[in-house]
Amino acid sequence: MTTRTDGRAADQLRTIKITEDFVQSAESSFLIEVGRTRILCCASLEEEIPRWLKGKGQGWVTAEYSLLPRSTGSRVKRERNGASGRTQEIQRIIGRALRGVCDLTALGERSIVIDCDVIEADGGTRTASIVGGYLALARALQKMKGALPHTFPPGQVLKSFVSAVSVGMHEGNPLLDLCYVEDSAAEVDMNVVMTDSGDFVEIQGTGEEAVFTRTQLDSMLGLAEKGCRELIAIQKSFLGNQLP
Repeated sequence: MTTRTDGRAADQLRTIKITEDFVQSAESSFLIEVGRTRILCCASLEEEIPRWLKGKGQGWVTAEYSLLPRSTGSRVKRERNGASGRTQEIQRIIGRALRGVCDLTALGERSIVIDCDVIEADGGTRTASIVGGYLALARALQKMKGALPHTFPPGQVLKSFVSAVSVGMHEGNPLLDLCYVEDSAAEVDMNVVMTDSGDFVEIQGTGEEAVFTRTQLDSMLGLAEKGCRELIAIQKSFLGNQLP
């Protein structure tokens, strides 16, 4: 059995702390801390949509992601000349995860941008961004539909809850919610995005150092489902069961 660096069981999430309204100027904001990974997630409403959506009667939800310069062991240069390939890939998975549970026609012709800024990175930044980003999106919608009830088309924008977690194989054992040390040494690394109804939005899995079997895949997906359900329970403790 693998001995984890922080003493957790193989199927145990890291300690999670969530602070709402960390930034007062945003439509909504949440600081999510998953172990030593800390990410500030802010939602912003924009009364405009991408040009290619104009006239189609629907809105848009998207995300931007960035690492602050000293969020990692060595300084990360600011991406002043545009997002790197890695950053673009992470932004896209966050955006896809959030749009996957949205009825964009119920949003009307407006956009909500979720900014995910990593203050400290210790593994699982994209999955934590999805968990915190969903909280920011849902809370912003709750506030806006309460304050502007006549400007939204009828119907719910959010169709379900969504969360995400990392899993992997380390020394032949499946592990839930990898920290950086575990992630960098894992034979298999996987990120799983799942709704509260048990449907998958996205699965990213790679054999970093080895191939993996169907049995191992099933064991990792089982751990991911357990972790996602626990994360969704935390989301519901903030948002309630009524989706905007």
